[in-house]
Amino acid sequence: MWKQKPKAMTLKNVLLINGISSGITGCLLVAMPAFFANLFAVSNTTPFSEVGIFLVLFALFVLIAAFRNPVQKSWARLITGLDITWVIASVVLVAIVFSSISVIGSVLIVGVAAWVGLMAFLQGKTLRNA
Repeated sequence: MWKQKPKAMTLKNVLLINGISSGITGCLLVAMPAFFANLFAVSNTTPFSEVGIFLVLFALFVLIAAFRNPVQKSWARLITGLDITWVIASVVLVAIVFSSISVIGSVLIVGVAAWVGLMAFLQGKTLRNA
């Protein structure tokens, strides 16, 4: 009669969310670098394409890690470390380029960093419980 409630926040689920969101972001950057360059009020589209390619490759790695059975904790720790590095690099980047990009660009960088930080936090939390 009593059904056990499924545990929604597992390491696998957090990695899946990270991989999917990274992949979507990467695909958007690769597909529309001029749109993002315009949004950031810069003329060079190359950084957007390059970051997009990196994110697609990162997403593939994260999704492979998520689908391993069991999830390899060492892979999850590496992904978490890369996420933390992304957050730190984003804060440094905004500090360096703030005056040369749009406010919207700065807000987007900080917003993505916040999301990535949340992924790192949840991965760390679920790693401890795994």
